[in-house]
Amino acid sequence: MNILLINHYAGSPEMGMEFRPWYFAREWIKAGHKVDIIAADFSHLRRKNPEVARDWQKEVIDGITYHWVKTGKYEGNGVSRALTMERFVRKIREYSGWIIRELSPDVIICSSTYPLDTFAGQKLRSMAVHMGRKRPVLVHEVHDMWPSTLTEIGGMSKTNPFVVVMQAAENSAYRNSDHVIGMQPFSEPYMREHGLRAGFTHIPLGIDLSEWEDTEELEEGHRKKIAEHREKYPFILGYFGGHAMSNALGILLDTAAMSKEKGLPVGFVLVGSGVEKAALMERAAAEGLDNVLFLPPVPKTQIPALTACFDAIYIGALKSPLYEKFGMCMNKMADSMMSGRPVICSISAPSTWVRDSGAGISVPAEDPEAILEAVSKVSRMSEEEKRDMGERGRRYCEENLEVGYLANKMLAAICPEK
Repeated sequence: MNILLINHYAGSPEMGMEFRPWYFAREWIKAGHKVDIIAADFSHLRRKNPEVARDWQKEVIDGITYHWVKTGKYEGNGVSRALTMERFVRKIREYSGWIIRELSPDVIICSSTYPLDTFAGQKLRSMAVHMGRKRPVLVHEVHDMWPSTLTEIGGMSKTNPFVVVMQAAENSAYRNSDHVIGMQPFSEPYMREHGLRAGFTHIPLGIDLSEWEDTEELEEGHRKKIAEHREKYPFILGYFGGHAMSNALGILLDTAAMSKEKGLPVGFVLVGSGVEKAALMERAAAEGLDNVLFLPPVPKTQIPALTACFDAIYIGALKSPLYEKFGMCMNKMADSMMSGRPVICSISAPSTWVRDSGAGISVPAEDPEAILEAVSKVSRMSEEEKRDMGERGRRYCEENLEVGYLANKMLAAICPEK
């Protein structure tokens, strides 16, 4: 079977996020399918972007054929980024005949963060029929709930022209796709209200178990600094990932301030980068929070070694009606649970993997007192109790979130006869 996956931001282990297209495509190839990915030459999510000289330049990565579309660079979430979305979708539509002839897809999966790519997918499906080819199965995969994310989290008006266009695209995707895949566990009722009549399957983000078997040592600088921090603070609460407002790291600093005021032997280690990191570091310095250590990001292959340096791991998010309504699906939650460390989860949602598995302690979002109470509770646990809590998280990931299992589940949902 020929599978065409359209994802503006698709990456690879070498390039960086986002990884889901590569993970799933690799599993489908193992099962004997052919996979092509159409992606843009630039993404803010990647550590390294490909060098692309022309549209439709091909690159084979781990058996997956990537077709790069030149869309241009952008910064932030302004007009320049919106223009790259328009270029990406427009160029796929313009070359729809060539794509159908060259790739002959049996399945077309529209999988970008934003819903505009449904228009590219619908054009490809109609072109295939026009050319006398077998009608491909059109799948829409929802990463984020756009445009709700823009209005509920980004604060944009529902009458903003960009939001209006995104709403039209979302409605069109639900009405015209043959199947919808949603990463958020409670999103189906909303989709039905917005026109979905076809099948729906919840397929969360997954975890590659092999990445927790073949790992790299943590770089010396990180290991040394964390060890020095532990000399002053015997219990280490760690965070790794993006330093963005949505991850509620300001709330974590509130927790650190309360911990310092109470004289608790708890150290906080924040590893990663992001737009909020400089402001967080300035705040910690201004408030004298010497119990907080900031470190640069590490490669994905070093995450197991990094988390082994922590006694517990923090995951947080700001309060949001989106999370409370649709639930959450976070890569770092699966990675945190795979570490075998207790997880302090400060997210207000109907359920989380941490709560469902018993992998840690769940507290409301934006509640530093509750976070500190949870940290204190974990710090008083015996080594056996902490180990049991961590193992529950690891076991949950192995049984429910393994990428091979999820990739096969997705194909079975959208092409049951295959």
